[in-house]
Amino acid sequence: MTTPGSAPKEEKVTDLPFYKPQGDEVALFEHAYRNQLPVLIKGPTGCGKTRFVNYMAAKLARDLYTVACHDDLSAADLVGRHLIGDEGTFWSDGPLTRAVREGAICYLDEVVEARKDTTVVLHPLTDDRRILPLERTGETLHAPDGFMLVVSYNPGYQNLLKGMKPSTRQRFVAIRFDFPAPELEREVVMGETGIDAETAEHLVRLANGLRALKDHDLEEAASTRLLVYAAKLILGGYDPREACRAALVEPLTDDEETTSALMEVVDISFHR
Repeated sequence: MTTPGSAPKEEKVTDLPFYKPQGDEVALFEHAYRNQLPVLIKGPTGCGKTRFVNYMAAKLARDLYTVACHDDLSAADLVGRHLIGDEGTFWSDGPLTRAVREGAICYLDEVVEARKDTTVVLHPLTDDRRILPLERTGETLHAPDGFMLVVSYNPGYQNLLKGMKPSTRQRFVAIRFDFPAPELEREVVMGETGIDAETAEHLVRLANGLRALKDHDLEEAASTRLLVYAAKLILGGYDPREACRAALVEPLTDDEETTSALMEVVDISFHR
């Protein structure tokens, strides 16, 4: 869903997306699904949270509604609203309501970015009631067995005003994500792009060097997603150093001095 009132995005995945498990997250997600438990995924930006949810939806053969949460996202955007058409006023389901009706997975990405009234809507779906009251239509939807609510956020990035309340966190089974171990991250970069092992090794070494600077000079760490971007540029024939600048360094900082310092890390990682 991109704008209020627009059609939500439903994904029907037949082939499993590429995904490399970091631990027991696949088994935990499957157990949560079978026991009708909501799941909270927390971890840094670009570490694979969304890919994991896509992978699990395909593995469980469930349709998936993904909502990228933002400051203007309201409860009505999730549940639905009355719209005016050629034949008068009609009700239009939001992505959460559609997922409940259809027994699909609803994934709210970066849920703490949404307005606070969205949390209230989620509460009845995250306890043993598993219901979604629609005050505007007078309906009370009971979630079928196949419905699952999944939310994610980056706890290291949020401030106190945008953190998830403890009373809300305790309604979910939680999975903590982090960046993959170097050998696994190398496999991910190779699997995503087809880049050779040596270049993937250099990129992973670089990412870990940049991550060591987080909380000192950088607000965010270099993500696995950015490594994949850099690898794709290099694989396409772009100069490796400039690919790292464009895909890894410039997205992390606007400060010119910090950029110069990070490029020194790039040169060390690529032995230039």
